Amino acid sequence: MGEALNKFVEETQGLAGHFESAAVFSIGGWDVTQYVIWLFIAFFVVMAVVLLAAKKLQMVPTSKFPATVEYLYNLVRGNIAEDVIGQGFKKHLPFLATIFFFILICNFLGLIPGFKTSTGSISCTWALAAISFVYFNFYGLKTFGFFGYMKTLVPSGVPIVMVPIIWFLEFFSMIIRVLTLAVRLYGNMLAGHVALAVFGVAVTCFIQQGLFAGSMDLASVGGGFLWFVLLVLMYAMECLVAFLQAFVFAILSSSYIGGAIHKH
Repeated sequence: MGEALNKFVEETQGLAGHFESAAVFSIGGWDVTQYVIWLFIAFFVVMAVVLLAAKKLQMVPTSKFPATVEYLYNLVRGNIAEDVIGQGFKKHLPFLATIFFFILICNFLGLIPGFKTSTGSISCTWALAAISFVYFNFYGLKTFGFFGYMKTLVPSGVPIVMVPIIWFLEFFSMIIRVLTLAVRLYGNMLAGHVALAVFGVAVTCFIQQGLFAGSMDLASVGGGFLWFVLLVLMYAMECLVAFLQAFVFAILSSSYIGGAIHKH
Protein backbone atom coordinates (compact mmCIF):
# COMPACT_ATOMS: atom_id res chain seq x y z
CA MET A 1 0.00 0.00 0.00
CA GLY A 2 2.81 2.39 0.90
CA GLU A 3 4.64 1.69 -2.36
CA ALA A 4 1.46 2.35 -4.30
CA LEU A 5 1.05 5.69 -2.54
CA ASN A 6 4.66 6.64 -3.28
CA LYS A 7 4.23 5.73 -6.94
CA PHE A 8 0.98 7.71 -7.07
CA VAL A 9 2.66 10.82 -5.63
CA GLU A 10 5.56 10.45 -8.06
CA GLU A 11 3.27 10.09 -11.07
CA THR A 12 1.15 13.11 -10.16
CA GLN A 13 4.16 15.42 -9.78
CA GLY A 14 4.40 16.02 -13.52
CA LEU A 15 0.69 15.82 -14.23
CA ALA A 16 0.26 19.58 -14.72
CA GLY A 17 2.58 19.45 -17.73
CA HIS A 18 0.06 17.36 -19.66
CA PHE A 19 -2.40 20.27 -19.62
CA GLU A 20 -0.01 22.99 -20.79
CA SER A 21 -0.27 24.34 -24.33
CA ALA A 22 2.42 22.97 -26.61
CA ALA A 23 3.13 23.93 -30.23
CA VAL A 24 2.35 21.06 -32.59
CA PHE A 25 3.44 22.91 -35.74
CA SER A 26 3.89 26.47 -36.97
CA ILE A 27 2.32 28.40 -39.85
CA GLY A 28 4.08 31.62 -40.82
CA GLY A 29 5.50 32.05 -37.34
CA TRP A 30 2.15 31.25 -35.67
CA ASP A 31 2.43 28.31 -33.30
CA VAL A 32 -0.54 25.97 -33.52
CA THR A 33 -1.08 24.23 -30.18
CA GLN A 34 -2.96 21.03 -29.49
CA TYR A 35 -5.84 23.09 -28.10
CA VAL A 36 -6.19 25.06 -31.34
CA ILE A 37 -6.32 21.79 -33.27
CA TRP A 38 -9.08 20.50 -31.00
CA LEU A 39 -10.88 23.82 -31.45
CA PHE A 40 -11.09 23.14 -35.18
CA ILE A 41 -12.01 19.49 -34.59
CA ALA A 42 -14.91 20.69 -32.43
CA PHE A 43 -15.93 23.09 -35.21
CA PHE A 44 -16.17 20.27 -37.75
CA VAL A 45 -18.00 18.03 -35.27
CA VAL A 46 -20.57 20.79 -34.65
CA MET A 47 -21.09 21.17 -38.39
CA ALA A 48 -21.52 17.42 -38.80
CA VAL A 49 -23.97 17.18 -35.89
CA VAL A 50 -26.13 20.07 -37.12
CA LEU A 51 -26.15 18.94 -40.76
CA LEU A 52 -26.95 15.33 -39.90
CA ALA A 53 -29.68 16.36 -37.48
CA ALA A 54 -31.20 18.78 -40.02
CA LYS A 55 -31.17 16.07 -42.68
CA LYS A 56 -33.17 13.69 -40.46
CA LEU A 57 -35.71 16.16 -39.09
CA GLN A 58 -39.28 14.85 -38.97
CA MET A 59 -42.61 16.18 -37.73
CA VAL A 60 -42.70 13.28 -35.27
CA PRO A 61 -39.08 12.30 -34.49
CA THR A 62 -38.41 8.55 -34.57
CA SER A 63 -34.63 8.74 -34.18
CA LYS A 64 -33.01 9.70 -30.87
CA PHE A 65 -30.14 11.67 -32.44
CA PRO A 66 -32.17 14.39 -34.25
CA ALA A 67 -34.67 14.42 -31.38
CA THR A 68 -31.86 15.15 -28.90
CA VAL A 69 -30.42 17.94 -31.07
CA GLU A 70 -33.91 19.41 -31.52
CA TYR A 71 -34.52 19.25 -27.77
CA LEU A 72 -31.26 21.10 -27.07
CA TYR A 73 -32.11 23.71 -29.71
CA ASN A 74 -35.54 24.25 -28.13
CA LEU A 75 -33.81 24.56 -24.76
CA VAL A 76 -31.66 27.38 -26.15
CA ARG A 77 -34.66 28.98 -27.86
CA GLY A 78 -36.99 28.89 -24.86
CA ASN A 79 -34.89 28.96 -21.71
CA ILE A 80 -31.85 30.89 -22.90
CA ALA A 81 -33.03 33.24 -25.65
CA GLU A 82 -36.75 33.95 -25.25
CA ASP A 83 -36.98 33.89 -21.45
CA VAL A 84 -33.88 36.03 -20.93
CA ILE A 85 -33.85 38.46 -23.87
CA GLY A 86 -37.60 38.71 -24.42
CA GLN A 87 -38.72 40.88 -27.34
CA GLY A 88 -36.43 40.55 -30.35
CA PHE A 89 -34.82 37.29 -29.20
CA LYS A 90 -35.15 35.57 -32.59
CA LYS A 91 -32.46 37.77 -34.12
CA HIS A 92 -29.94 36.49 -31.57
CA LEU A 93 -31.03 32.86 -31.47
CA PRO A 94 -28.52 31.66 -34.15
CA PHE A 95 -25.61 33.17 -32.22
CA LEU A 96 -26.70 31.71 -28.89
CA ALA A 97 -27.41 28.28 -30.37
CA THR A 98 -24.02 28.27 -32.10
CA ILE A 99 -22.08 29.20 -28.99
CA PHE A 100 -24.03 26.71 -26.85
CA PHE A 101 -23.51 23.75 -29.20
CA PHE A 102 -19.88 24.65 -29.84
CA ILE A 103 -18.94 24.84 -26.15
CA LEU A 104 -21.02 21.76 -25.36
CA ILE A 105 -19.21 19.66 -27.96
CA CYS A 106 -15.80 21.09 -26.95
CA ASN A 107 -16.53 20.04 -23.38
CA PHE A 108 -17.76 16.55 -24.24
CA LEU A 109 -14.88 15.86 -26.62
CA GLY A 110 -12.52 16.40 -23.69
CA LEU A 111 -14.29 13.63 -21.75
CA ILE A 112 -13.28 11.00 -24.31
CA PRO A 113 -10.05 9.30 -23.14
CA GLY A 114 -7.08 10.53 -25.15
CA PHE A 115 -8.90 13.61 -26.43
CA LYS A 116 -8.35 17.24 -25.42
CA THR A 117 -10.87 19.96 -24.70
CA SER A 118 -10.14 23.38 -26.14
CA THR A 119 -12.16 24.94 -23.31
CA GLY A 120 -9.41 23.70 -20.99
CA SER A 121 -7.13 26.41 -22.41
CA ILE A 122 -7.49 30.01 -21.24
CA SER A 123 -6.56 31.35 -24.69
CA CYS A 124 -9.51 29.53 -26.29
CA THR A 125 -11.99 30.61 -23.61
CA TRP A 126 -10.68 34.18 -23.94
CA ALA A 127 -11.50 34.04 -27.65
CA LEU A 128 -15.02 32.75 -26.97
CA ALA A 129 -15.58 35.39 -24.29
CA ALA A 130 -14.27 38.13 -26.60
CA ILE A 131 -16.73 37.05 -29.33
CA SER A 132 -19.63 37.27 -26.88
CA PHE A 133 -18.36 40.63 -25.57
CA VAL A 134 -18.07 42.16 -29.04
CA TYR A 135 -21.45 40.75 -30.05
CA PHE A 136 -23.59 42.21 -27.27
CA ASN A 137 -21.79 45.56 -27.34
CA PHE A 138 -22.20 45.76 -31.12
CA TYR A 139 -25.96 45.34 -30.84
CA GLY A 140 -26.12 47.74 -27.92
CA LEU A 141 -24.34 50.41 -29.97
CA LYS A 142 -26.44 49.57 -33.03
CA THR A 143 -29.67 49.92 -31.05
CA PHE A 144 -28.97 53.13 -29.11
CA GLY A 145 -25.94 54.73 -30.76
CA PHE A 146 -22.73 55.43 -28.86
CA PHE A 147 -23.96 58.09 -26.42
CA GLY A 148 -27.35 56.47 -26.01
CA TYR A 149 -25.72 53.14 -25.19
CA MET A 150 -23.43 54.77 -22.65
CA LYS A 151 -26.48 56.37 -21.02
CA THR A 152 -28.20 52.99 -20.64
CA LEU A 153 -25.47 51.92 -18.24
CA VAL A 154 -27.12 54.09 -15.59
CA PRO A 155 -30.60 52.89 -14.53
CA SER A 156 -33.37 55.47 -14.60
CA GLY A 157 -34.21 57.13 -11.31
CA VAL A 158 -30.64 57.36 -10.02
CA PRO A 159 -29.96 60.71 -8.23
CA ILE A 160 -27.91 63.06 -10.40
CA VAL A 161 -25.09 63.15 -7.83
CA MET A 162 -24.70 59.37 -8.02
CA VAL A 163 -24.77 59.14 -11.83
CA PRO A 164 -20.95 59.37 -12.40
CA ILE A 165 -20.24 56.75 -9.73
CA ILE A 166 -22.94 54.34 -10.93
CA TRP A 167 -21.86 54.82 -14.55
CA PHE A 168 -18.24 54.03 -13.72
CA LEU A 169 -19.19 50.92 -11.74
CA GLU A 170 -21.52 49.70 -14.48
CA PHE A 171 -18.94 50.39 -17.18
CA PHE A 172 -16.27 48.52 -15.21
CA SER A 173 -18.74 45.68 -14.65
CA MET A 174 -19.39 45.51 -18.40
CA ILE A 175 -15.67 45.42 -19.24
CA ILE A 176 -14.94 42.73 -16.67
CA ARG A 177 -17.53 40.40 -18.22
CA VAL A 178 -15.03 39.23 -20.81
CA LEU A 179 -12.76 38.10 -17.97
CA THR A 180 -15.47 36.38 -15.93
CA LEU A 181 -16.82 34.50 -18.97
CA ALA A 182 -13.37 33.25 -19.93
CA VAL A 183 -12.10 32.32 -16.47
CA ARG A 184 -15.33 30.63 -15.32
CA LEU A 185 -15.39 28.26 -18.30
CA TYR A 186 -11.64 27.62 -18.27
CA GLY A 187 -11.42 27.10 -14.51
CA ASN A 188 -14.29 24.65 -14.32
CA MET A 189 -13.18 22.55 -17.27
CA LEU A 190 -9.50 22.48 -16.31
CA ALA A 191 -10.22 21.62 -12.67
CA GLY A 192 -12.50 18.77 -13.67
CA HIS A 193 -10.03 17.27 -16.11
CA VAL A 194 -7.17 17.53 -13.62
CA ALA A 195 -9.31 15.70 -11.05
CA LEU A 196 -10.14 12.97 -13.59
CA ALA A 197 -6.45 12.63 -14.44
CA VAL A 198 -5.51 12.32 -10.75
CA PHE A 199 -8.12 9.63 -10.14
CA GLY A 200 -7.05 7.79 -13.31
CA VAL A 201 -3.39 7.81 -12.22
CA ALA A 202 -4.42 6.57 -8.78
CA VAL A 203 -6.38 3.65 -10.24
CA THR A 204 -3.44 2.66 -12.46
CA CYS A 205 -0.82 2.92 -9.69
CA PHE A 206 -2.78 1.01 -7.07
CA ILE A 207 -3.96 -1.76 -9.43
CA GLN A 208 -0.50 -2.23 -10.94
CA GLN A 209 1.14 -2.30 -7.51
CA GLY A 210 -1.47 -4.69 -6.12
CA LEU A 211 -1.50 -7.20 -8.98
CA PHE A 212 1.77 -7.01 -10.87
CA ALA A 213 4.46 -6.01 -8.33
CA GLY A 214 5.50 -9.48 -7.17
CA SER A 215 3.15 -10.83 -4.50
CA MET A 216 -0.49 -9.70 -4.55
CA ASP A 217 -1.24 -6.74 -2.28
CA LEU A 218 -4.94 -6.87 -1.42
CA ALA A 219 -4.83 -3.46 0.28
CA SER A 220 -3.54 -1.85 -2.92
CA VAL A 221 -6.13 -3.70 -5.02
CA GLY A 222 -8.88 -2.51 -2.67
CA GLY A 223 -7.52 1.01 -2.83
CA GLY A 224 -7.47 0.83 -6.62
CA PHE A 225 -11.11 -0.31 -6.67
CA LEU A 226 -12.09 2.59 -4.39
CA TRP A 227 -10.27 5.05 -6.65
CA PHE A 228 -12.06 3.51 -9.65
CA VAL A 229 -15.47 4.07 -8.02
CA LEU A 230 -14.48 7.71 -7.35
CA LEU A 231 -13.30 8.04 -10.95
CA VAL A 232 -16.67 6.84 -12.28
CA LEU A 233 -18.55 9.22 -9.99
CA MET A 234 -16.26 12.09 -10.97
CA TYR A 235 -16.73 11.27 -14.65
CA ALA A 236 -20.52 11.36 -14.24
CA MET A 237 -20.26 14.72 -12.48
CA GLU A 238 -18.00 16.08 -15.23
CA CYS A 239 -20.61 15.11 -17.84
CA LEU A 240 -23.08 17.27 -15.93
CA VAL A 241 -20.51 20.09 -15.59
CA ALA A 242 -19.78 19.93 -19.34
CA PHE A 243 -23.45 20.60 -20.06
CA LEU A 244 -23.89 23.19 -17.31
CA GLN A 245 -20.89 25.24 -18.38
CA ALA A 246 -22.18 25.46 -21.96
CA PHE A 247 -25.60 26.44 -20.59
CA VAL A 248 -24.16 29.04 -18.20
CA PHE A 249 -21.96 30.63 -20.87
CA ALA A 250 -24.90 30.87 -23.28
CA ILE A 251 -27.39 32.19 -20.71
CA LEU A 252 -24.92 34.82 -19.46
CA SER A 253 -24.30 35.91 -23.05
CA SER A 254 -28.07 36.08 -23.52
CA SER A 255 -28.41 38.18 -20.37
CA TYR A 256 -25.74 40.58 -21.59
CA ILE A 257 -27.47 40.87 -24.98
CA GLY A 258 -30.81 41.60 -23.30
CA GLY A 259 -29.20 44.22 -21.10
CA ALA A 260 -27.53 45.85 -24.11
CA ILE A 261 -30.60 46.13 -26.36
CA HIS A 262 -33.26 46.99 -23.75
CA LYS A 263 -33.36 50.09 -21.58
CA HIS A 264 -33.07 49.55 -17.84
